[in-house]
Amino acid sequence: MLRFTVRLLRGATSAAISCPPRRRFNTLAPIPAAGAPNKDAYFAAIHQITNIVRRDIYPERTLNKLNLPVNSELVFRVLRALSHSPTESIRFFTWARGHYTPTSIEVEELIKTLARGKRYASMWRLITQMRDQSRRMVNTPEHERAFCVSAETVCFIIEEYGKGGLADQAVEVFNKCSSLNCDQGVEVYNSLLFALCEVKMFHAAYALIRRMVRKGLVPNKRTYAVLVNGWCSSGKFKEAQEFLDEMSKKGFNPPVRGRDLLIEGLLSAGYLETAKDMVKKMNKEGFVPDVNTFNSLVEAICQSGEIDFCMEMYHGVRELGLVPDINSYKILIPAVSKVGRMNDAFKLLHRSIEEGHRPFPSLYAPIIKGLCRIGKFDDAFCFFGEMKVKGHPPNRPVYTMLITMCGRGGRSLEAANYLIEMTEMGLTPISRCFDLVADGLKNCGKHDLAKRIEQLEVSLSTV
Repeated sequence: MLRFTVRLLRGATSAAISCPPRRRFNTLAPIPAAGAPNKDAYFAAIHQITNIVRRDIYPERTLNKLNLPVNSELVFRVLRALSHSPTESIRFFTWARGHYTPTSIEVEELIKTLARGKRYASMWRLITQMRDQSRRMVNTPEHERAFCVSAETVCFIIEEYGKGGLADQAVEVFNKCSSLNCDQGVEVYNSLLFALCEVKMFHAAYALIRRMVRKGLVPNKRTYAVLVNGWCSSGKFKEAQEFLDEMSKKGFNPPVRGRDLLIEGLLSAGYLETAKDMVKKMNKEGFVPDVNTFNSLVEAICQSGEIDFCMEMYHGVRELGLVPDINSYKILIPAVSKVGRMNDAFKLLHRSIEEGHRPFPSLYAPIIKGLCRIGKFDDAFCFFGEMKVKGHPPNRPVYTMLITMCGRGGRSLEAANYLIEMTEMGLTPISRCFDLVADGLKNCGKHDLAKRIEQLEVSLSTV
């Protein structure tokens, strides 16, 4: 199996490494030729290499024996798979550097892994090494030689310091932006703001906003949201409101209304009941929440199991003029289907279709599952057939769910039909589906059909 996956990697196409240190690459596209390695096989090979790096005592020796075609894409994907294993990531990257020239995309992925694992000394050592290496590059223009750390990575480092309670180090990184060839833009300010709020330094955070304004930068939604969330997490609702009012008086109105920011801050701090009371008060006064705020509130309330309140709020805000987006329906339809309110689920789906949204698997699959749960298999089958015609084609998880529900409900023949239909569409069922269908057919006396299902599994596994 290992040799097979290595051959897949050798045959997989990937973008060539360009001379400048910073570049982008596209996701590997599947090769359509018969018998050629496809995308699933390529990523299975990546997964197997990752397991070697994680579990082998001497992974370098094993990797050398494989004679891998080391390139930028391979290294990046393995490092991303090792994103929570800093020691293994460093070891693999050190080995890979002997076989290719790193680009910034892999280096920054490793930097994030080290920051996430609190390996700060190793992180700065890597940055210094890459900076020194870029300065020694010959036949390369000066402006392309300097190793740059992207603003996204700098923000990530600052926020990781904040999560670890290291506010001084976060400020130090912020002040180092020029040496990292990174501009101090709004997002970098927001990250430092987040770090300061993590350690409850709210006065310093507000002073940072004033400095940001003096430099001519315009605060965005996250600027306000970070500080409001910080105040709310400490139970300082009055201070959050006063901050919003003061910024509004100075002419820096947030991109969304202050009440919406307060609701989102209350939700992030876990004050669900207070957020619900604020929404009720807004509805009574005729104010409509922002659709993103509505979605955040609905998701939090659905997780708490208060579906009745969610549906009341949905109808109430619609009457006030709010137009839910597709994310609203992606939250509400699974929630009402899970508790068996199928009429509400169908109404929500039809409403979304009327608003121009084409149904896709994550919208109609919960309805199918809900119908199967309450024993209405015939209705589920009819609805599934309708969605195949009117909606997006069902994907592998939908078929897997439907086969599983049929098997549990004693509908083994239907489960077998859907399993065969799935394979005809080019979707490979998981082994559990074959076992479930075959066992169900044997229990109801359909031994010949069960044998055909087992033969189908064998034929697909040998392709």
